[in-house]
Amino acid sequence: MHIEIDQDVCIGAGQCALTAPNVFTQDDDGFSTLLPGKEDGGGDPLVKEAARACPVHAITVKEATG
Repeated sequence: MHIEIDQDVCIGAGQCALTAPNVFTQDDDGFSTLLPGKEDGGGDPLVKEAARACPVHAITVKEATG
């Protein structure tokens, strides 16, 4: 799995960090970011739910292929 956060779309609602706090956090400006080493979601089952919880759909979760 690969996670991307579109920083141009993110409004800093924080729903991702509330839903999957082991993967997402907020930077000093309040915008969503991934915790270090969590670009692949770290196996957290709440990653997809966190992406769905984003009110502006700034998070993309891509399944690994192959």
